[in-house]
Amino acid sequence: MPLAAPAPVRYKRPMAGDNNIPPETPEAATSAPHNIEAEQALLGALLIDNEIYFRAADYLKVEHFYDPVHGQIFDAIAKTIGKGLLADAISLKTTLEHHEGLAQIGGIEYLARLLSEAASTANAPEYARLVYDLALRRDLMRIGDSILKEAVDPVEPKSGPELIEDAEQLLFSLAETGGISRGFRPFNEALSESMEMAAAAHKREGGLSGVATGLIDLDHKLGGMHKSDLIIIAGRPSMGKTALATNIAFHVAKNYKYEVKDGVRHTTDGGVVAFFSLEMSSEQLATRLIAEHTGISSSTIRRGELGEGDFDKLLDGAAALNSIPLHIDDTGGLPVGALAARARRLKRTSKGLDLIVVDYLQLVTAESRRKDGRVQEVSEITQRLKSLAKELDVPVIALSQLSRQVEQREDKKPQLSDLRESGSIEQDADVVMFVYREAYYEARKEPSYNTPEHAEWQTKMNEIRQRAEIIIGKQRHGPIGNVDLSFIEELTKFGNLDKIHEDSAH
Repeated sequence: MPLAAPAPVRYKRPMAGDNNIPPETPEAATSAPHNIEAEQALLGALLIDNEIYFRAADYLKVEHFYDPVHGQIFDAIAKTIGKGLLADAISLKTTLEHHEGLAQIGGIEYLARLLSEAASTANAPEYARLVYDLALRRDLMRIGDSILKEAVDPVEPKSGPELIEDAEQLLFSLAETGGISRGFRPFNEALSESMEMAAAAHKREGGLSGVATGLIDLDHKLGGMHKSDLIIIAGRPSMGKTALATNIAFHVAKNYKYEVKDGVRHTTDGGVVAFFSLEMSSEQLATRLIAEHTGISSSTIRRGELGEGDFDKLLDGAAALNSIPLHIDDTGGLPVGALAARARRLKRTSKGLDLIVVDYLQLVTAESRRKDGRVQEVSEITQRLKSLAKELDVPVIALSQLSRQVEQREDKKPQLSDLRESGSIEQDADVVMFVYREAYYEARKEPSYNTPEHAEWQTKMNEIRQRAEIIIGKQRHGPIGNVDLSFIEELTKFGNLDKIHEDSAH
């Protein structure tokens, strides 16, 4: 249960005729931070010059005004401008003349007072920033009060780390959105974001609306990896789940590009990746990546059996990959709350965060051991990962094991019912993909050498050895189906099928 924010402290609203509002009164000194004069000056400037609105509309919202009536006046201005009309004292008169709150502070005449106290066009954006900043300070006070109350007298029993996580989540939400909770959003805002996404996909090479995986046919099927999506990659051991996730993470990080607007980085291609490797060490993961990049197998690197020039190739590869934004956390048995907290911290850095990979789901631990079994624990974890994807507005890839029942069937292609401890994995996921390599099973059927059956087997193995199949069993935003890929086992590398011979030669 998240910490509850207490009700804001109200102040005594100035009445009509109070032209000289003292900047500091005993009552104001003990109330939440606010500046009524700044709000009045900003609203007056907006009524004089509507162009100022467009310089503040991307961050300043109705709820940032301390006086609710000021917020409603701002809302009326915004809606009028949004209709392509002039928002001035005359046009707002019809909208607000019966407004009960405005009547308490002087009625329509109050608009004239705002005009008389308007800030200059040059200074108005500074007043907007001040109003916004004070709103954040009030939210910080509320969060602080909530943290104190929960620490002293919790509503329900919670451990110290759980309280810290709740507090961190509230602070992150405040830092990202400027508010503790967005609550309801007007449909036009959501529609605007949807159109921006469509425009970006139209302009981007390949027409993807999400983050590219680097696998052309898979990207075509998915439209890329979409923000706020939970993507499950499932398969039996040794099928290539980690290899696929690593390949995708490597492609995203390697292709990271950004532009700076107003001092903030905005990703234009690829992205910053957080890779939670709960099974493999960071060194093992790095070895896989350098093997994929250089074409030197990871087993050769580990054994030190490098040919002439191979070590120089490794050095050149390491130098090329040294600065890619791929962050690896190889803490074993990581609680899902700690995972979320670390992802939030990375998101708050100057580079940000564009993709999270969790390898793998069953190795993440719940906040506390549940008496109703591991299935419910995994359900809790998938729900938390989906919430994290929405909170940070990034895709989350989580790997998952499949149950052994796959091995007991004649047709070993996985399906949704094979998800191990499936509780809510299928329900919470936006995309479920299965990794299937026929060669893995066919290799275990090798007949006796120098027999006709062995020759047939060898012919079939040659056809399927470097092929893999991604089975999309669920996709919330698009069709299900299969995607064929190449797979180079020595390099644990998936690729586009039309490049199979090129990759093999490499």
